[in-house]
Amino acid sequence: VQLQAFGGGLVQPGGSLRLSCAASGTIFSNNLMAWYRQAPGKQRELAAGISSGGSTNYADSVKGRFTISRDNAKNTVTLQMNSLKPEDTAVYYCNAIPPDSGSWGQGTQLTVSS
Repeated sequence: VQLQAFGGGLVQPGGSLRLSCAASGTIFSNNLMAWYRQAPGKQRELAAGISSGGSTNYADSVKGRFTISRDNAKNTVTLQMNSLKPEDTAVYYCNAIPPDSGSWGQGTQLTVSS
């Protein structure tokens, strides 16, 4: 199962962007889903997670700025990102929690820069 993340781009500090993720197969069913990110030279980290029932959790670095949501009928997960900072620059991926090693996909690049 491949998870396709899209919606990245170049944004100025303080700006907003919305990422989306679509999956084929049954990876969404009854699974925790998450947005992960990997900044240059750093390990991949979990930015935001959501249960099948809609409960959410966030990394401290994005809490209050990012909002994760999901549509189980459409097999999509979205990440609304506000008040973006240069340190949010990374490749963003969606995957389950724990992640499925075969489903990372290529991710989508977010660059926050003036």
